[in-house]
Amino acid sequence: MDTTYLAKILSQVSSHEVSVEEALGQLKNLPYEDIGYANIDQHRNLRTGQAEVIFGQGKTPAQIAGIVEHMKKNNSRILITRADREDYEAVFGTAPEAAYHELARIITVGEKPEPVQTKGPIAVVTAGTSDIPVAEEAALTAEFFGNRVDRVFDVGVAGIHRLFDKMDRILQADVVIVIAGMEGALASVVGGLVSVPVIAVPTSVGYGASFGGLAALLSMLNSCANGIGVVNIDNGYGAACLASKIHIGR
Repeated sequence: MDTTYLAKILSQVSSHEVSVEEALGQLKNLPYEDIGYANIDQHRNLRTGQAEVIFGQGKTPAQIAGIVEHMKKNNSRILITRADREDYEAVFGTAPEAAYHELARIITVGEKPEPVQTKGPIAVVTAGTSDIPVAEEAALTAEFFGNRVDRVFDVGVAGIHRLFDKMDRILQADVVIVIAGMEGALASVVGGLVSVPVIAVPTSVGYGASFGGLAALLSMLNSCANGIGVVNIDNGYGAACLASKIHIGR
């Protein structure tokens, strides 16, 4: 629920435009709205500063569209992760303003907020081009929460001169998200070069012995560089949520 929605109701009660009973009726879905197959947490934005996000994987297109329809009552912006084009077509039927970001597998409803200009960006850095889908999930999520993002792609340690060539941009960031598969070494290298928090995202990119990202995860967890936090394999969304809380407190 947008905080402006609650403020509007309180203002209407104060000016006697809306009765207390009518206001209670509008607020009846707090703290959540039960629609049968989902309990929509309309109150999450007020509690945490980050609105509920729809995880599309495992849901039917009709379920996703139904959740969006109910969330739109109280939310001007909605994010759906791990969605495919069939999900988007269903959402578009109830939210024509929706946009599908195919590489990131994200659906956005509503315009991105203006980023906080007084702060440096969140740098989203990938080891390889194959890591970009996870990076785009992180970047779009961070932008959805009002952050400025600088994308720095394909600067892995196999050609470390590429990283050094981009360090001027990375050093301007307030938080760095490093996304890497294979052995996940990039997070340690970046962590040893910057003074800001580094959030490492292991990806499932790699040959058989990478075990679907487990090798990168263990490398990142065992990093000898200080100030590195690690999220789950392929979890660009989770990395962006954490980066946003560090960056602007939401």
